[in-house]
Amino acid sequence: MAPKLGILAGGGGLPRQLITACQAEGRPFFVLAFSGHAEPSTVEDVPHAWLRLGEAGRGFDLLREAGVQDVVMAGPVRRPSLRDLRPDWRTARFFSRIGLKALGDDGLLKAVIAELEGEGFRVIGVDAVLHHLLAEDGVWGIVAPDDQSRADIERGLQVARGLGGLDVGQSVVVQQGIVLGVEAVEGTDALLGRCGELRRTGPGGVLVKISKPGQERRADLPTIGPATVRNCAAAGLRGIAVEAGSTVVVARSAVIAAADAAGMFVCGIPAGKEPGK
Repeated sequence: MAPKLGILAGGGGLPRQLITACQAEGRPFFVLAFSGHAEPSTVEDVPHAWLRLGEAGRGFDLLREAGVQDVVMAGPVRRPSLRDLRPDWRTARFFSRIGLKALGDDGLLKAVIAELEGEGFRVIGVDAVLHHLLAEDGVWGIVAPDDQSRADIERGLQVARGLGGLDVGQSVVVQQGIVLGVEAVEGTDALLGRCGELRRTGPGGVLVKISKPGQERRADLPTIGPATVRNCAAAGLRGIAVEAGSTVVVARSAVIAAADAAGMFVCGIPAGKEPGK
């Protein structure tokens, strides 16, 4: 039997998919749900505990008491300020070592993973449990990008690689060669909301979402789901391009169906593809 899995649950539907996979395989699991981030329905009728982000000491104790050996991080968690965090002594000691303000999201996650491993847990990626979730190369539905959309994808790749190299974000929205917005701390959904107000007349833009250079693959891989498609459609976009092999696709069949219904394309870009090639 696989080792008992500790699911560190943020928002969205990915934590519940991990729970369902564990139940189907008969794998023992325990969920630590982050207050204010995870949805109550995620942990309904399953072994779990609620935890503030600033309670690292209690979190480690709960994982050990539950007999957890492997740990997976799943679902978005908004990055709090130190004031909102209200850290316990264990969390405060962690941040005093790493310097919270000096780290981008990926740097912080790498530090968190190192801390978990230092406590004796093995950290795994969601794709180690949900093997089928990673995006595939090529066009997925009935709509394909045209020449303008392909040019916008190339432009988006250029910008996203620069953005990711600074450990800032993973997503860019481009319309007719113009960058409407880049993702920072607000997340993809808020980015799309802003870009909907900035869209120009003529052919709609595209969302380009890729992993950062040197991305820590065990946490915060780029993720899309049906809600991403709905938000892109509401923003007037014509399609979504994600990095194949490095993007988690939640409810793939629903993503394709929603894109087809909206007349949008969804496609996977070969990992490491250089713009213009």
